[in-house]
Amino acid sequence: MAICPAGHESSQTDFCDVCGLPVTSDQPVVQSTPAAPPVATTVSCPNCQAPNVAEALFCEACGYDFTTGVAPEPVAGAPATSEPVAAAEAAAAEEPPAPAESMPEVTPTPAIAPAATATEDRPVDVAPPVRDTPAPRPAVEWVAELWIDPDWYSAQGSTDPMPSPGLPDIAPLVKESNLIGRVSHSRGIFPDVDCELDNGCSRRHAMLSTDGTRWWIEDLNSANGTFVGGAAGPLPAMPIPQGRVELNPGQRIYVGAWTRIVIRRATEDEKEAFAG
Repeated sequence: MAICPAGHESSQTDFCDVCGLPVTSDQPVVQSTPAAPPVATTVSCPNCQAPNVAEALFCEACGYDFTTGVAPEPVAGAPATSEPVAAAEAAAAEEPPAPAESMPEVTPTPAIAPAATATEDRPVDVAPPVRDTPAPRPAVEWVAELWIDPDWYSAQGSTDPMPSPGLPDIAPLVKESNLIGRVSHSRGIFPDVDCELDNGCSRRHAMLSTDGTRWWIEDLNSANGTFVGGAAGPLPAMPIPQGRVELNPGQRIYVGAWTRIVIRRATEDEKEAFAG
């Protein structure tokens, strides 16, 4: 490359392409080397510290004016941030929304109803507890009348005081075999015909059995024996023998110190009372 008298480098060898002076042959010709491309430099914004090109007039992140040094005014309603760098990064990371036609259609999911809770206006329905239905009671066709008999008490010569005579106790007979005796919790004895306070009656005194029409009485080796007498006439003097003895209609059973037992069919009122 030629150098003119003014010292300009000229690509022309006859006249300087900078100032137009003639280039003499005695001027040295300098071989020019291609200049290296300029390296872009960046500067940090004094306001938000975001990187910007050195020749930029305004900060691309916050709009700071590099020429006048005036910071941008905050936008009304925009949330304040304590870190300018965070605001710049958030602005740089923000991307424009996708076009409406490219967004997939979302089918709304039906809301699940919340579980019912008790309130003052609408209490929660609670199912009642399931209870076992009691088994129906068997029909009562026969009953036993338990009388306090003063004549039998006098014949026995018992030293126990006799209760006052009154109306009989009624015991329903609903099984084929019904025990006559007194309750013993320790021995697990619960007779069907309970002679209660008559101490002359054994715990397991006698057994009444039936086929639905006829009745039999059997002594169970009681201490004082079991006696059977008629509806009229003298009191029985001898106990029944071992084994079953059939009862005739109207006959009476004598046990203990004062107890007389009569077996008969139940009345309609008694059937209704025992069925309830």
